[in-house]
Amino acid sequence: MSIKDVIKNSVYESLGGGTNLSAKSILLLLVIAALVGIYIFIVYKLSSKSAFYSKDLNVTLAGMPIIVAAIMIAMQSNLLVSLGMVGALSIVRFRNAVKNPMDLLYLFWSISAGIIVGVGLYLLSFVLCIVMTLLLLTLDLVPNAKAPDLLVLRAVAAEVDYEQIEKALKGNCKYHKEKSRCIKNGETELIIEIRTRKKEELLEAFSRMKYMTQINCISHDGECRV
Repeated sequence: MSIKDVIKNSVYESLGGGTNLSAKSILLLLVIAALVGIYIFIVYKLSSKSAFYSKDLNVTLAGMPIIVAAIMIAMQSNLLVSLGMVGALSIVRFRNAVKNPMDLLYLFWSISAGIIVGVGLYLLSFVLCIVMTLLLLTLDLVPNAKAPDLLVLRAVAAEVDYEQIEKALKGNCKYHKEKSRCIKNGETELIIEIRTRKKEELLEAFSRMKYMTQINCISHDGECRV
């Protein structure tokens, strides 16, 4: 047999050959992938905010490691399956909008865990789960600064006293900044960004101003940088 025949035989074996994994090993890897998926399911359910929680997404995260691990096991079987998988997956497009940026982290975690388990490095997948859990718990303890409130004032344009308004703001706010000023139909509207611990005193001071027609203080649960 010539060297050319040996090369041909090796190529044919790689194209149609089977995986070296036994049925028991494959089943074990899929069970480990399922356990990792269940773990990610529990972590996501406990850590995600109720406003952004999606059970469908969570079930997807739990099933993703199993599917990806099965794909990785199949891709190890022969070259034809690998090329077919790459071609099939390359044409798949996902257009669902991600509501919360944290969902991307969980998606990559789930996919990465499936890849790691699929190639047989299941101990690394366990370490990944522990490290990710500790990281999420640690970063969740970092407090966020409270977003400033918005004070919306409406007053009679001909009677408004800006010096009096400025005095009330300085006396009751540790920070204030005018964001918008509008005059229409004889009425002035001011939008002021404020930080204060004396909200009641501030609103009472503005309510005593006779030219004020409407006073609104808007707060939200948004996050901002420290």
